[in-house]
Amino acid sequence: MDTQESQPKLYGSVLIKAKEIMDYLLMQPKSPTLAELSRGLNSSKSTTLKILKTMEHLGFVRREEETKRYVLGTQLIPYATKAISSFDIANVAQPYLEKLRDETGETINLGIPVNQRIVLVSKLESSNSIRLQSTIGGSMNMYSSAMGKAVLATYSADQLKRFLDTTDLRPVTQNTITNQNELRHDLKLIQEVGVAVDNEENEPEAFCLGAVLKKDTQLYGAFSISTPKYRMTPERRAGFIRMLLNTQHEIQEAI
Repeated sequence: MDTQESQPKLYGSVLIKAKEIMDYLLMQPKSPTLAELSRGLNSSKSTTLKILKTMEHLGFVRREEETKRYVLGTQLIPYATKAISSFDIANVAQPYLEKLRDETGETINLGIPVNQRIVLVSKLESSNSIRLQSTIGGSMNMYSSAMGKAVLATYSADQLKRFLDTTDLRPVTQNTITNQNELRHDLKLIQEVGVAVDNEENEPEAFCLGAVLKKDTQLYGAFSISTPKYRMTPERRAGFIRMLLNTQHEIQEAI
C-alpha cells in the first residue's frame, strides 16, 4: 500500500507546530524558556517566538515576566472541561473491546468507578462464553473485582486509606480478599504487573483479568476479560495478559 495515499493530507502547518508546543509544555516538569523550547522542538527561535506570540494573544500560553518562561494558558481550561464532560469512554473503547472479545472468545467488560464501586457500562459477550451474573448498569465491589482492583492500584496512599476506612471488606465468595494487609499486597502486585486478577473472588467459577484506562492523570475506567475458571490454563492466561495490555495501550492512544 502506498504510504502517502494512506496518510490524510493535513493543512495548517502552524497549527501542527502550535500543538507540538503545547505538548512540550504539558510534558515538561519545569516551564521552559524560549531557547529551551526552540531546542526541544528542533525549531528556530524566530519561528518558535512568532507562534508563541500568537498563542499568547489567544490565551493558549502565558509568558512569565520575571522568569521569561512559558506555561500553558488558562484559556485552555474551559476547552479541557468541556472535552472531559462530553467524553464517552464506551464509544472510544468499543472497537478495541470488540476486537479483544473476538481474539479471546470470552466476555469483555468495561466499567467506571462510581461511589467506591465499579459500575458496568458495557459488556461484550462471545458465543463461546458462559453467562455471568453482571449486567450493564449494575455495580460490583472494588476490592473483589478485577476492574475494581485495577482502579484501586492507581490510588495514592491517602486515597487507599480513605477507601479502606470507609469500606467493609465483606466476602462475596470464599475466595474474596477480606483482609486489608492481603489486599494491599495484592494491589502492589497489580502495580508491578499492570494487570489485576479476580480468581473466583467476585463470582464462583469465574476468572477475570483487568486493567485500567488512564491517560496523564485522568482515570477513565477499567476493562476486563472474564472466562470460566476451567478454561483459564496457564498458556491462555499468559496470552490473555498480552492481549489485555495491548488493548489497554491501543485505547489509551485513542483517548
